[in-house]
Amino acid sequence: MNIAPGKSAVSAIPFDHARVDRLMEEAGIDVLLATSKHNTQYLLGGYKFIFFAAMDAIGHSRYLPVVVYEKGGPDHAAYIGNRMEGGEHQNHPFWTPTLHTACWGTLDAANLAVEHLKKIGKGDARIGIEPAFLPSDAYMLIRKALPDAKLIDATDMLERMRAIKTDAELEKLRIASELITDSMLATIQRAREGTTKTEIIEQLRREETNRGAHFEYCLLTLGSSHNRAASQQAWKKGEVLSIDSGGNYHGYIGDLCRMGILGEPDAELEDLLAEVETVQQAAFSKVKAGTPGGDMISHAEGVLKKSRVASYTDFFAHGMGLITHEAPFLMTNHPVTYEGTYAEQPLEKNMVLSVETTMLHPT
Repeated sequence: MNIAPGKSAVSAIPFDHARVDRLMEEAGIDVLLATSKHNTQYLLGGYKFIFFAAMDAIGHSRYLPVVVYEKGGPDHAAYIGNRMEGGEHQNHPFWTPTLHTACWGTLDAANLAVEHLKKIGKGDARIGIEPAFLPSDAYMLIRKALPDAKLIDATDMLERMRAIKTDAELEKLRIASELITDSMLATIQRAREGTTKTEIIEQLRREETNRGAHFEYCLLTLGSSHNRAASQQAWKKGEVLSIDSGGNYHGYIGDLCRMGILGEPDAELEDLLAEVETVQQAAFSKVKAGTPGGDMISHAEGVLKKSRVASYTDFFAHGMGLITHEAPFLMTNHPVTYEGTYAEQPLEKNMVLSVETTMLHPT
């Protein structure tokens, strides 16, 4: 086994490995092969290589970071990364006892992962993979090289791993959320009659960047249109603006929405906002550790069904953290659904939810 330079044992493990071991046992997984940027970031204690932060492609292949973690065996953990990441290790050593910063593409990364699995005696084990984040050429190489191994979809197990946030993660999410809302308020203040959606979105990008957040996206509507894409549509007097943006702070996503109006809201708008607030507060009243997630959803939906705006209003909730939609998944009647996975599970302390009531008013 190749020990990372300057290391002879496991450093402080940056996650609750006893909990991860338990989740792996429940999922029937002996060893993890994490290959998504968000899960490798989590398992490495927040590290993400800056060179590939915005893109994965290089030459004819792509960046494929791999964290190998054996259940109950952190001394067998390994990180497989790009050749340029050796400098990152020199400045801020990775915790994994084994380190291979030797790759340029998917196949050399997969080969090193296979070699490491064989060295630690897990060539015929139950191996947890991320199908949506494991390129087909790397998958085929692993499948051929380890014919006796059982490859198991570890996606749900990894989602559960990230669902309970540490205090440090909660602080990053709080900062991300505040930076985004501050940026939204400043953007709305700057916008004027005639300001286009494209200009508003660009202003928000600058506001978030100047505050130390990384701009991810902005979904914007003006007036009676429900089209949230950038365009030359201009803001007019009396029109409502809805600005929905995600930005991150040290990798953690803030996902929020704020409303504005060019002028003063009339009584109807005040009443409509009150309808939304009633549904939101109904949901919040059930957000407690131990409450089944489905109970929160059904209570808020029950309140919404009694509302006069129910026919054009939707309600759902989802977790958030390193990515915009993560566990617990509590969405119903929504394009991104994970039916029956989390509704019966109790909410737990330090989960983070985005609770969303969306009104597509006819005018």
